[in-house]
Amino acid sequence: MIDAALMPILWTADEAARATRGVVGGDWSATGVSIDSRDITPGDLFIAISGPNHDGHAFVADALANGAVAAVVAGTQTDSFAGVSDLARLLRVEDTMSALQDLARAARDRTAAKIVAVTGSVGKTGTKEALKLALSGQVDDVHEVIATQGNLNNHWGLPLSLARMPREARYGIFEMGMNHAGEISPLSRIARPHVAVITTVADTHSEYFDSLEHIADAKAEVFDGLVPDGTVILNKDNPMFGQLSAAARTAGVNQLVSFGTVSDADCRLTEIVTHADHSDITAQLNQLKITYTLGVPGRHLAVNSLAVLAAVQALGADVELAASSLADMRGLKGRGARHCIEMTAGAFELIDESYNASPASMAAAIAVLSGCQPEGQGRRIAVLGDMLELGGSAEKMHTALVAPLVEGGIDQVFTTGQYMSTLWDILPVDMRGGHASVVEKLIPLVTASVQAGDVVMVKGSLGSRTRQVVNALMQLSQHDDAPQPRVMNGG
Repeated sequence: MIDAALMPILWTADEAARATRGVVGGDWSATGVSIDSRDITPGDLFIAISGPNHDGHAFVADALANGAVAAVVAGTQTDSFAGVSDLARLLRVEDTMSALQDLARAARDRTAAKIVAVTGSVGKTGTKEALKLALSGQVDDVHEVIATQGNLNNHWGLPLSLARMPREARYGIFEMGMNHAGEISPLSRIARPHVAVITTVADTHSEYFDSLEHIADAKAEVFDGLVPDGTVILNKDNPMFGQLSAAARTAGVNQLVSFGTVSDADCRLTEIVTHADHSDITAQLNQLKITYTLGVPGRHLAVNSLAVLAAVQALGADVELAASSLADMRGLKGRGARHCIEMTAGAFELIDESYNASPASMAAAIAVLSGCQPEGQGRRIAVLGDMLELGGSAEKMHTALVAPLVEGGIDQVFTTGQYMSTLWDILPVDMRGGHASVVEKLIPLVTASVQAGDVVMVKGSLGSRTRQVVNALMQLSQHDDAPQPRVMNGG
C-alpha cells in the first residue's frame, strides 16, 4: 500500500474550499482524489458524485472508514450521511460534479506543466501511455509526469485526472474520449492543452454519427481549448486529415504537425521491420532522422509512435531520449498485453485485446496476429466478439473481416455474438474453430481447442465480454485437461 505520508499534498482543506466555493469545518490535507469508495487510498479526498446508477453520498461513511481524509458532499443536510460522526471532514458544496470540475480547473490554473490532450477513434490509450513513458525518463521524480489512469477520459474521468495532478508536475497527458458530438469540447476547455493529438478518425461509435465527417467534427472539438500558439498533431494517412487541418486553422491554430507514412508528412515512417514482439523503426521527424525500437509490434502502433515523438518535439523535450524509452513499451491489459500460458503439455501465447474493438482496431489486431510465429505445430487463432455501436453498417463491417483473416493466414477463428455470426457464416470451413451466441458457450470450445505452440488473440467490444475468454485461457496455466482440438458450433 502507498504511504500517504510520502505522497505530495494535492489539496489542503482551505485550497479545496476556495476552488469549489464550498464550506469546510476542519483542517486536513489530501494526497489523492477519488470518486469510488471501494477504491480509496489512505489520504484521498472522496467526492460524492451522483451518477446514473449510484449516489456517492450513500457511501461517504464507507469512504471515510477506508482512509479518505475528507469527503465533498452536496447541500447542508447532515442527516444524509449516517455513520459520519466527524462533520469537520465534510466539504459542503452546491453540486459535487461542479466541484470536481472546479478542482480540475484550479489544478490547471496553478500548474506550470505542459499539457497534452490525446484523442482519436482508436489508439488513444496506447499513445497516451507511450507518451508518458517517453517523458518519464526526462524528469527527476515520478510525480512530475501525470497521465490519465486507464481510460478515465469522459466528463468525469478527465476532471478527476486533472484534479489528481500534483502542483510540481512538469507534464500532464490526458486522454479525451467521446461517443456523441459535443463531449470533447468541454473537456478540452478544462484541460487547456499546449499540444493536441488526434491519432486517427475511423468508424467507431458510428451508431451515433451520420458519417465519418461528423466523427471528425467531434474529434476536432479538442482544438476548442488549445492554448494560444498551441500545436496540433494530425495523422496525414487518414482521409479526414484535410477536414481536420481546416478545422484547426479555423480554430486559430498556427502550429500544425502531420505524421504518417505518406511522403509529405512532417514526421514520416521511412522503414519498419516488424518482429513478433517489437518493431524496429526508422523515421524522419522534421529535420531529424532517427532509428529506434518500439517494444510492441504492429504497423499501426509504429505510426502512432511518430505522433508521440512529434508531441515530444512540440513540448521541447529530448526526442532521441524519448525514442530510446519506447523500447520499454508493452501491451496494456485488454489492449495487446501478452501472456505466456504454461500448460502441462507445453506453452501457448495469449494476446489480450479484449477491452474494445472497431473495424480499424480489429484489422490492426489481426495484422499483429498474422505476424506472429507459432511454435512447432502451433496455430494462429483469433477469438472474436461483436464490435458494437456500429449502427446500420454493423453486419457489413463484421463480414468485411473475412479478407484480413484469410489474407493474414489465420488458422482458426472462433466467434461469438449476433454480428459475428455473419462473419462465421462466410468463413472458409477449414478456418472455423467454433461459434456461440453467447461467450459462456464459446469458452469451452476455445479452451478445448488450444494447444502448445498456439498464438491466441482475443478481441471484442467491452460489451461482448470477451474478457471472460481471456480469464478462462489464463486459468489453463499448469492444469491442462483439454481434449484434442475439435471444430464445433455452440449455438
